[in-house]
Amino acid sequence: MEDLNIKKNWKSKLHEVIYEADTPNGKLFDIILILTIIASIILVMLESVESFDSEYHNFLNISEWIITILFTLEYIARIVSIKKPTSYIFSFYGVIDFLATIPKYLSLIFVGTHALVALRALRLLRVFRILKLTRYLGASITLAAALKASRIKIAVFLFVVLLLTVILGTVMYLIEGPENGFTSIPYSMYWAIVTLTTVGYGDISPHTPLGQFIASIVMILGYGIIAIPTGIVTSEMAKTNTKIQTNTQHCKFCGADTHLDNAEYCNKCGEKL
Repeated sequence: MEDLNIKKNWKSKLHEVIYEADTPNGKLFDIILILTIIASIILVMLESVESFDSEYHNFLNISEWIITILFTLEYIARIVSIKKPTSYIFSFYGVIDFLATIPKYLSLIFVGTHALVALRALRLLRVFRILKLTRYLGASITLAAALKASRIKIAVFLFVVLLLTVILGTVMYLIEGPENGFTSIPYSMYWAIVTLTTVGYGDISPHTPLGQFIASIVMILGYGIIAIPTGIVTSEMAKTNTKIQTNTQHCKFCGADTHLDNAEYCNKCGEKL
């Protein structure tokens, strides 16, 4: 019985350090984790510089292996410290952690896959939970809610823009023709999209007076088109009033981390937090 209690106590402490962001040890662990992730990404970036890699290849390779082993141990510790491992393994962060760890091992079998360790940048998403940047988290929640509420309006808008590019592409193909670079309707549609978005690559442009006149109208129209989705989303954001939760507690049993502030029990499985 005593050994069982020691085991539970050990797992509980490990879970607190790895998953909780409210405790000093948990926050310290997560901040060190983020610094390690940043260091790993910098190493990958430096390794892509041929002159730097040729001079410090061994150092970069050994450093990357050390970080990979540390991430592997962390991944295993996350699985061990939770009562229901599959809740972490198949969770959003669980999949990201796996994808961030496996590339270096795959590089032993497949050449070039070690560069995929740049996926570790996705793990930096944990900074929102760790440092409780509720101002930015709240803004992202509000934006997501506004985008969801305005998705039908935006879909209709995009459909209208698509029709407009088809019409403009066809008209410019008929006016300019292949001799001026408008070799097909799809290629002319590409010109219409580039012009409407005011990007203006310049790889294809009208040469006839009528074509240039239409292009001028399309450019002016482009400014209005860019402003429309912004207005739609802004309008929905003004209506949205989402309450932001700052609770970072992580359930030891099911892995849920979307609890209400001051919650004592998991809102998914009922386990005491």
